[in-house]
Amino acid sequence: MPKLQTRIMYIEDKSEGFNGPARIGRVTLSKTGRSVHYQGRTFRKAGGGYKYNYIAEDNGAHFWISGPRRDGADRLYPKSRMPVEIDADVADEYWRDIRSK
Repeated sequence: MPKLQTRIMYIEDKSEGFNGPARIGRVTLSKTGRSVHYQGRTFRKAGGGYKYNYIAEDNGAHFWISGPRRDGADRLYPKSRMPVEIDADVADEYWRDIRSK
């Protein structure tokens, strides 16, 4: 059985507004690319969502999930003062390979 692809991604919860809790973590991509899995949850690609691109399968919450930016400006609304958490298991790889620091 082929191993599913994983990738470090930016994940922001948009269910309560334009700025929500956000983190950098490793997701597992589905074979078709229409969903991602993160921390036991499945997020399905949304068609035409406003300021979100995935919907949580378990509760319908809206999320923005994308590849992290090299400059760290991942939020759609950069004026947010909310911190972006980085999962411990990807921190070294994130800073070295993505942020080049």
